[in-house]
Amino acid sequence: MEETKKSIEEFQHHIQKLRQEIGKVIVGNKDIVDQILICLFSGGHALLEGVPGLGKTLLVNTLSKALNLKFSRIQFTPDLMPADIVGTNIVVEDEHGRKVFQFQKGPVFGNIVLTDEINRATPKTQSALLESMAEQTVTVAGKIERLPQPFFVLATQNPIDMEGTYVLPEAQLDRFFFKIFVGSPKIEELHEILMRTTGTQKVEIHPVLDGPTILEMRDLCRSVPIASHVSKYAVRIIVATHPQSEHPSESAKKYIRFGASPRGAQALILGAKVYALMEGRFNVSFSDIRKMALSALRHRLILNFEGEAEGITTDEIILRILKEVKEAPEEVEKLIPATA
Repeated sequence: MEETKKSIEEFQHHIQKLRQEIGKVIVGNKDIVDQILICLFSGGHALLEGVPGLGKTLLVNTLSKALNLKFSRIQFTPDLMPADIVGTNIVVEDEHGRKVFQFQKGPVFGNIVLTDEINRATPKTQSALLESMAEQTVTVAGKIERLPQPFFVLATQNPIDMEGTYVLPEAQLDRFFFKIFVGSPKIEELHEILMRTTGTQKVEIHPVLDGPTILEMRDLCRSVPIASHVSKYAVRIIVATHPQSEHPSESAKKYIRFGASPRGAQALILGAKVYALMEGRFNVSFSDIRKMALSALRHRLILNFEGEAEGITTDEIILRILKEVKEAPEEVEKLIPATA
């Protein structure tokens, strides 16, 4: 118990140091920063969406400076090719003067990979990240190359109704642990941003975490216990998003064509475990699951024609589902003590 308490305190200490370093540059956006950190320590990837100029790229750059890891940036454009991301075989001369093929690694071979404006590249190029994000490998000419660990993709994109953008394929979206909306700053935050960015003050970001420490923190997060009735609550939320399931929600039957995949359930539970540790607890609660729901599921629901026509958002549907799905069905409630 004492060792567990010490591990939780160390975890919180590392999180606080990261927040402080990021806060030197980024004004406000505490929830957004925390969601990115949850992705990092869950071993997932994050997709940041917002209009240009809100500091999405700056946030990722700041995080990379606070971590002692190899950082790569890929600027997605319509003419970007898959080989520009994963790498390609080139012809070189060996020590005997013979021509041989040698694999030249692309920018995806980094610990933190920023894919800036990912939806400005064609679907073919976007799909070049599928294997990397899911399996942490790259296959070129039949040879498998493993990516360095930890491996963390942070993608930014503009809203899909902006000119020159392509919709991300569903398979690509599902590989993102969280989809995070970046909104406009509040009045007081905008004033602070102007004070920091229009003067002569320079800020230096110091690295506070390295790769082995991050991997240890990931292992600690996965070791957080979760009660069966809490994990089943996450399962019922996922099942409720499927209109053809045994227990669909009314909103799903009316507005959803396809519900969330098993990766959605994984994101709910892993994210909840990290969040519990960030709050100083070594157990997962129902509220932790609900806290993860919007970011974990909003990009995993596909609306039907009626949903598109009525202009309803996946966030609205998720909030309705959370109201409909009970924390514990009647047969489980009878087994849980009243003081639980």
